[in-house]
Amino acid sequence: MGKPTGFIDYKREDARAIEPKERIKNFNEFHIPLSEEEQKKQSARCMDCGVTFCQSGMTLRGMTTGCPLNNLIPEWNDLVYTGNWEQAYNRLHKTSNFPEFTSRVCPGLCEKACTCGLNGDAVSTKENEKAIIEYAYAHGLAGAKPPKVRTDKRIAVIGSGPAGLAVADQLNSRGHNVTVYERADRIGGLLRYGIPNMKLEKHIIDRKLDVMKKEGIEFITNANAGENIKAKKLMEEYDAVVLACGASNPRDIKAPGRDARGIYFAVDFLTSTTKSLLDSNLTDGKYISAKDKNVIVIGGGDTGNDCVGTCIRHGCKSITQLEMMPKAPDERTESNPWPQWPLVCKTDYGQEEAIAVFGHDPRIYTTTVKEFVKDKKGNLTKVITVALESKVDEKTGRRMMVPVEGTEKEMPCELVLIAAGFLGTQKYVSDAFGVELTERTNVKTEDGKFATNVKGVFSAGDMHTGQSLVVKAIRQGRDCAKEVDEFLMGYTNL
Repeated sequence: MGKPTGFIDYKREDARAIEPKERIKNFNEFHIPLSEEEQKKQSARCMDCGVTFCQSGMTLRGMTTGCPLNNLIPEWNDLVYTGNWEQAYNRLHKTSNFPEFTSRVCPGLCEKACTCGLNGDAVSTKENEKAIIEYAYAHGLAGAKPPKVRTDKRIAVIGSGPAGLAVADQLNSRGHNVTVYERADRIGGLLRYGIPNMKLEKHIIDRKLDVMKKEGIEFITNANAGENIKAKKLMEEYDAVVLACGASNPRDIKAPGRDARGIYFAVDFLTSTTKSLLDSNLTDGKYISAKDKNVIVIGGGDTGNDCVGTCIRHGCKSITQLEMMPKAPDERTESNPWPQWPLVCKTDYGQEEAIAVFGHDPRIYTTTVKEFVKDKKGNLTKVITVALESKVDEKTGRRMMVPVEGTEKEMPCELVLIAAGFLGTQKYVSDAFGVELTERTNVKTEDGKFATNVKGVFSAGDMHTGQSLVVKAIRQGRDCAKEVDEFLMGYTNL
């Protein structure tokens, strides 16, 4: 697709990122998009490669490669190249409910599987996707399209993250009557409070929600199913209930001094900043502040990086990111060939900003906290770290990271943010609906299915599979909607 020689004629060009020291002055998105003509050239780079790994969404060695939504990437790249933006949007929207979200926050599984990337630079698929959806909004193509016919079926969706919104969007398009319940004060779930504004400004979410409301979906906030909203009543009043509450139990760090003041879970830290930004542009002071503090972030993933970027914008004194695992190689190894997901070291925006501000990469590998040290008032003052090494457990045969004696170090610290991931379903929700859980505390269903042990109750997203990507949650939501539709109608055309 695209121009047959496009990948030879044109070099990859990305949207320009505002320089780190400038962009940390605010919490705005910081990429300046290419012009329409330049974007056409980038779409022209899409090859007629024959085997389109970019849209495969398959699993290789336990890792996903290619788009989990099976987006029709070569098709809409070709349509952008030829200037047919409306049809490009139609083909994109056929498989993707929320390209305005994925084009901003997805790690780009499509690009990592791009054939162009085998011996050169991959096609800039994420930016092409973003260009399409922004063109669609600008030219009135992405407006509300309410279903022409309504059924008499009522569905309650519990949770308004990417999975819940995808379920709601799909079932509403079928003509069912959908109500989304969200326990927070605003709709969006992970998209709203788990992802900082620098990656996803919240007016982008509100823009899409406005469309969904006009299409007939009802949203109810401050509605905590299992607490102030009774599960039994929901199951009685609705023909189906979909649980999409996310994986909300953060992994903790169990070390002496854990009760010190100044230790928070990353999700609480990020949520407090975003909520304060939305409520008052940080003037209310109702957020966990990193200003003038020595900060340690425990966890080397995307959430940890988001904490680094946020702390720098607060004006932290120093920032350190601890990672339990060794540093990944800078380039693919022979054991990790294309089109597998590349297991390589990535320096993200937060680390780039730390390097610009403090002069060094904030990450320390194979290290964790051994002890939190507090003063007489219970305030955190420093941490004691310890190096880790990989060893095989003689009893289980599993390889584990274990402390190395004699490697302890002290670091001044007034704020610790734990970004060690999440584990499954919150118990009060599963108990309220009576759904069974797996050993990993995810909602239990048959393999590849979404129906729980309770008739008429389904589950999708991180609550169903465990912590994962936004794009996978959307896939889950779409597939779950098909199963709910078939349950209600006896067949499905979703």
